[in-house]
Amino acid sequence: MSAHHTPASTADLVPVRRAILSLSDKTGLIELATALAGKGVALLASGGTYKSLADAGFEVTEISAYTGQPEILGGRVKTLHPKIHGGILARRELADDMSVLAESGFEPIDLVVVNLYPFEQTVAKPGVTWEEAIEQIDIGGPSLVRGAAKNHSHVAVLTSPDQYAAFLAEFAETGGTRIATRKRLMLEAIRRTSRYDAMISAWVEKQLATSPEPAPAAAFPPSWTPDRPLKLKSTLRYGENPHQKAAWYVEPDTAGPNLATAKILHGKELSYNNLLDLDSALRLVRNFAGPGACVLKHNNPCGAAIAADISTAFERAYEGDPVSAFGGIVGTNRVVDAATAERMAVPGRFLECVIAPGFTPEALQILTTKPTWKNSVRLVSLEAELKPGTGLPEGYDWRRVEGGVLLQDWDAVEADDSAWKVATDRPPTESESRDLAFAWVVCQAVKSNAIVVAKDGQLLGTGAGQMSRLDSVRIACSKAGDRARGAVLASDAFFPFRDGPDVAAAAGITAIIQPGGSKRDDETFTACREHGMAMILTGRRHFRH
Repeated sequence: MSAHHTPASTADLVPVRRAILSLSDKTGLIELATALAGKGVALLASGGTYKSLADAGFEVTEISAYTGQPEILGGRVKTLHPKIHGGILARRELADDMSVLAESGFEPIDLVVVNLYPFEQTVAKPGVTWEEAIEQIDIGGPSLVRGAAKNHSHVAVLTSPDQYAAFLAEFAETGGTRIATRKRLMLEAIRRTSRYDAMISAWVEKQLATSPEPAPAAAFPPSWTPDRPLKLKSTLRYGENPHQKAAWYVEPDTAGPNLATAKILHGKELSYNNLLDLDSALRLVRNFAGPGACVLKHNNPCGAAIAADISTAFERAYEGDPVSAFGGIVGTNRVVDAATAERMAVPGRFLECVIAPGFTPEALQILTTKPTWKNSVRLVSLEAELKPGTGLPEGYDWRRVEGGVLLQDWDAVEADDSAWKVATDRPPTESESRDLAFAWVVCQAVKSNAIVVAKDGQLLGTGAGQMSRLDSVRIACSKAGDRARGAVLASDAFFPFRDGPDVAAAAGITAIIQPGGSKRDDETFTACREHGMAMILTGRRHFRH
């Protein structure tokens, strides 16, 4: 049978004669009840919903009066009653079901209007206790919703005020609901209860992980759903390519600063690729302690720099590779001021997006009126200060693969370099040490095999995504050109052979930073000694696939 086939026992149009309402969010309640009552629909309601309707003058029956069973356990049990669930779950086409209702004095319920206890809002409050959170786990609400969703052949279910308008339009025309509507509402209801349960699960897991009780032996759970239920933020124009559909979902309780909490101040809609690049730019510049900027193309930094002020940092980042920087994504870790905006708007330069903690009014004026690309540039404000070592997301870093999902901890540049070791006779000079630390931060943001060349806090050349590390060295040194003389080089993983350092030395590189760990490390160390280069071993790899 086709997934869209409607069984003969399912009526297309089902009149609404009786509705049950149990709402924590009473937005739109009076308008909804007015339309229902206007067509003679009998209204049942619980607790606060009943009071709101009664106070507004509606003829409404309280659920406890309807069932003959008062609410008990402080309101924990009020809708969990056969008269309620029998009325929802009875199959109208089955004579046995309908005779049970008749013999029991139960009435069919055609519409369920429920939104769940505000668990999400409760746990978002500072200082919320375990007991307060647990009390906001809804029991009756999900039971009503799932019962109505299961019996969608005969029952419509509304779980959010944003569904009321479409429902009321159909109800005004027909006095009921069509099967296509009930199927759509059923899907939305199941999604909502699934999201609700996932949200509770994620919160409880987080509490247990931070509790003083011993942690479970397994680092990963035997089954897994995303750490936080995700909400649709926007449908994108397309994905990585125009023939791919795409959408952007966000974690509803994310604290930021990140893309989900950022504010788009100007420009065209962000694309799928824009979002990927903006996220990478943000994750790079937040690791700089002083003023820093980067330029990304295709998810790799082609420019990055630190300086005494953000204007100079941007200029040096752009000039690191101005050919690649054209049409790039820019990230800064300081507010974009007028001086920085003037440099961004230099004739001949073109930027797709700029993400920053904020923009001064003068900078906004320049970037939205002065350059020729003023109408197309996207300006994204984080509305928050960026500090190094902060902002690592909670939960897992996860990626879809065909047939499953891969989970891992988030990668982060090590904040403490005390474990780094000098592997050569000559330690790096003070200036080389500064550049090696800078290059290591940038290298972590580059696709593997990753090689970066840097000098004086400026990225001069990047070798990214090559199948051979040697090719990445050659590309990075070629990009740097003559500027490689006296520069340093960072590698995200060990050198399998000494040929990489040999090529770097020939280009003028004077110091290298890498994790180490190759069987041929000694050959690599020997090459550096022969060339008079210093080498630092971090002991930590930063692959980025």
